Amino acid sequence: MSEANDYRMRLVDSLTQTDAGDWNRLASGAGGGEVQPFLRHEFLAALEASGCVGGDSGWLPRHLLVEDGAGRLQAAVPLYLKLHSWGEYVFDWAWADAWQQHGGQYYPKLLSAVPFTPVTGPRLLAADARAQTAAADALLGLAEDSGLSSLHVLFPQPAEADLLAERGALRRRGCQFHWINRGWQDFDAFLAALSQPKRKKIRAERRKVDTSGLSIERLSGAQIGAADWAFFERCYAKTYAEHGSSPYLNLDFFERLGAALPGHLVLVIARDGNRPVAASLLVTDAERIYGRYWGALVHVPCLHFELCYYQAIELAIERGLAVIEGGAQGAHKMARGFEPVETQSLHWLAEPRFADAVDRFLQREGASMDALFGELDEHSAFRAHRSATRPG
Repeated sequence: MSEANDYRMRLVDSLTQTDAGDWNRLASGAGGGEVQPFLRHEFLAALEASGCVGGDSGWLPRHLLVEDGAGRLQAAVPLYLKLHSWGEYVFDWAWADAWQQHGGQYYPKLLSAVPFTPVTGPRLLAADARAQTAAADALLGLAEDSGLSSLHVLFPQPAEADLLAERGALRRRGCQFHWINRGWQDFDAFLAALSQPKRKKIRAERRKVDTSGLSIERLSGAQIGAADWAFFERCYAKTYAEHGSSPYLNLDFFERLGAALPGHLVLVIARDGNRPVAASLLVTDAERIYGRYWGALVHVPCLHFELCYYQAIELAIERGLAVIEGGAQGAHKMARGFEPVETQSLHWLAEPRFADAVDRFLQREGASMDALFGELDEHSAFRAHRSATRPG
């Protein structure tokens, strides 16, 4: 770790062992911009305090800190010891199966990501470029010395991905669907930019919700009360139950999030008279809306599209926000005006022969991604052709 010679690395198993101001300062980058909500100390600490990570969750915090000779924090990496691959949204189950079939132990592994949140953002939080390089060296050095099977860095920023790839990590390409604000004045202006069939489809979907008799309201920040959080958690948990799985997050987390970061939260609620029946939670910053969680207690045709997509689009236009990130996967979003965007993840594997095999797989997968993006471009909802957005 030649670049890290002037620094000292240490691991902490809780963000309570770090100063929130120091962490957020690094997360804002050298330019001192706004910290992405999911990288804020408050968000990650709420996951720990609520038990959503730690304990028996399979997400064990092992945050990497890089300090200078005076003990000042110069870089940090949100890092977890993972006992499984749930909640990551970059799928390595086949790698784990192959590793274990050959007598290896794939878990635990090291993972740098925002738990349960497939959002691109900083992973090598640093005061400057030199400290960021030291963090990359320290992270890969830790993986090499750990005796573990692998290290995975999910959804990093392009420059961070390049830094890790230069040091031998394998690059994997992925695809999400984002809504891009083209400066429309209102929702009708957005619709006018779409092809006639897509425009007709969206109007029909919104009409179904309008004629259902439901009313829809948006609550922001301090307007979201305890009863609203309790209702939203019921909806969120029901969605997981309907898919035969357990929710990753709990009411304690949502309440902590509401108390710690109210200015970043919008809760969209559908009501039947005075009775709430469905809700979605949007996370915002100065540039983006992040569509995260939703659920409904009753089935209403197209209500999911209204609460998760169309309400978010209206809000983005009203606030002049540039992008809506709709979460993982979902090519159906393209029919609602979302566009394909390339994402990246970086992977280091301890066993050289296995790493070579994964590298060959990623090269084949990467070639298929080119074909995928080309095909998706042909299915754009817009009248004027738009190309997929690529990193960098």
